[in-house]
Amino acid sequence: MWCLKTVTQVLKNSIASANVNYNCVAGLKYFPPPIKYENIEKVDRPKLRIMERVPQLPPNLRPPKMQKRLRYMRGPELVHNQLLHKQYGIIATGGGRLRWGHYEMMRLTIGRKMNVNTMFATWRVPAPWQPITKKGQGQRMGGGKGAIDHYVAPIKAGRVIVEIAGKCEFVECMGFLQQVANQLPFQAMVVSQQMLDEQQAKEEQLARENQNPFTFKYVVQNNLNGCHRWLSPVDHKWFGKHL
Repeated sequence: MWCLKTVTQVLKNSIASANVNYNCVAGLKYFPPPIKYENIEKVDRPKLRIMERVPQLPPNLRPPKMQKRLRYMRGPELVHNQLLHKQYGIIATGGGRLRWGHYEMMRLTIGRKMNVNTMFATWRVPAPWQPITKKGQGQRMGGGKGAIDHYVAPIKAGRVIVEIAGKCEFVECMGFLQQVANQLPFQAMVVSQQMLDEQQAKEEQLARENQNPFTFKYVVQNNLNGCHRWLSPVDHKWFGKHL
């Protein structure tokens, strides 16, 4: 068996016979400074609150029924499209409807996996408010509008669904936020404020450096090749960016 003393002696003899010069050098290492979380205050309830399944109405008011009103899901979100805390969140990239079960999925998943000592979560969508009616299976046509089955919250593209903020980095919350985004009934993505700033700067750069004057907006507005005959009304409004 080779002992430590024998191995050390063999290494010394081999180095001496090979006439090798070696020096111990300490390399310069760079460690970025830690992130400073200055303007962040600790909240009393860091977890998401429970949303109401049915909106509360006065006792003398019958719950009103409503048409489908698909326009509530079409087009871009013009108001709630920015992160209030300027940190992280989930943003819808397509339109859809949120049911009460989706709220519970988000609340339970985020509540289980977030660190309540350093993070806090906030809703950016209202509770389900739009009534959806449904008739029982096997009924004949007619008989008036069906009874209210459940309530939903319509969502437009670009709407912020939920936000995560606090003394945390993006890698800490990206995992469970992506898990939530994959289970939503519409396309959604996990974003940070840095990603939104880079995306906006890239869009402005592409618009500024574009050399082709025949953009989709120019073609629609000038009716090139008679495109008004087959274009959709939403193409005249959003120029191909939304359905």
